[in-house]
Amino acid sequence: MIGSHRTCSASIGVAVAIVAMLSGCHHPGPPPPRLMFDNLPVSGTLADARRAGFTDCVAGPDSMRCRRRSVMFQGKGPYEAAVDLDGDDGGGGFDQLTLWHDDDQMAVQAAGDALHMTGWKLCMTGSGTHGDYEIYTRQGSPVRVAIDISYWSKRRLRVIPERNPKKPLCTATPG
Repeated sequence: MIGSHRTCSASIGVAVAIVAMLSGCHHPGPPPPRLMFDNLPVSGTLADARRAGFTDCVAGPDSMRCRRRSVMFQGKGPYEAAVDLDGDDGGGGFDQLTLWHDDDQMAVQAAGDALHMTGWKLCMTGSGTHGDYEIYTRQGSPVRVAIDISYWSKRRLRVIPERNPKKPLCTATPG
């Protein structure tokens, strides 16, 4: 019995050590390839973000956010903009661009309207004609644009590479 108690205690100790190591250590994968759209970075490395003026960076436990102010998109703005990089040092890169306006919740809608006026197709997530996002797509474009339409949070516009598996998908078209 004494021998099995030692084995059990040793196993528990090893398990606790492994859990402690895993919870305190995040290893991001390689950054996605560089992609620019409307002269803004949509995916790439920390160096790509910094070259594009995203130099106001704050590191968190597993990620880094780099911001840029007074950004124009589709001739509209200015907006606040950010890229969220994987890893506390940004080593995993970023795979979308986020824009918003601090004082005007409807300001990002002007960019969506500009996309629609130039032939981008509009659809939505959710059911019927109501949903969480307006999604703008264009045949052959390497990106899609998603705009929050919820009234419960700050509206934001996200530019997302088509190759990103986490991109929001259309489930409804406006009537």
